[in-house]
Amino acid sequence: MNLLAFDTSTEAMSVALVRTGAAPLAHSGEGGAKASSTLIPAVLDLLARAGIGLAALDAIAFGCGPGSFTGLRTACSVAQGLALGAGVPVLPVETLLAVAEAARERTGAADVLALLDARMDEVYAARYWHDGQRWQRQGEIRLCAPDVLEPAPCIAGNAFGPYGGRLPAGGERVEALPTAAALLRLAPQLLAQGLARPAEQALPLYVRDKVAQTTAEREAARAAAAAAARMAP
Repeated sequence: MNLLAFDTSTEAMSVALVRTGAAPLAHSGEGGAKASSTLIPAVLDLLARAGIGLAALDAIAFGCGPGSFTGLRTACSVAQGLALGAGVPVLPVETLLAVAEAARERTGAADVLALLDARMDEVYAARYWHDGQRWQRQGEIRLCAPDVLEPAPCIAGNAFGPYGGRLPAGGERVEALPTAAALLRLAPQLLAQGLARPAEQALPLYVRDKVAQTTAEREAARAAAAAAARMAP
């Protein structure tokens, strides 16, 4: 299976590509607003190194949210542009699910409270349980103060620095981000579950509403989508 995956929902950009019968290739860089100018070159580099074109992909997986508003718009725009041009499906993946998978890969944890710093004294949070075959989310994705969360056997994410003392006590703590490597590991099962979508459904998962984008954010999203469409065969 040939899969491209990327996440730009946090302060880090992560891109990975796996080709049938070959080891995965990876690239990392700065996320957020900077990813709008660096994501596409990173994708082109990995495709060149793998020796395949976009049309050879089985799907394009991306972190759909929650996370940085600008980062999510960049990921969705690029995924949509690449997939439309190449005629391949997209696979939106919850960023918190990718955090849980990163923690499982590192520690073997099967019951994970995944957290991402949402700024403004809040965190994005969701509890996931792995049954040995696949992940299942327990309840809804939440946007809340760190103090109100309940304990879990494993807490994973990037919220320990700003909120460590206010997070639930007990349990293992794992620093983790929604990496493209985690997306690649999740993708085959999610595809088997029928979760691939047409390119036009590459949409962000917002938990905190934002009424309007800044002019810079709109321009960055349009530029990313246009560049992605140009590079597709």
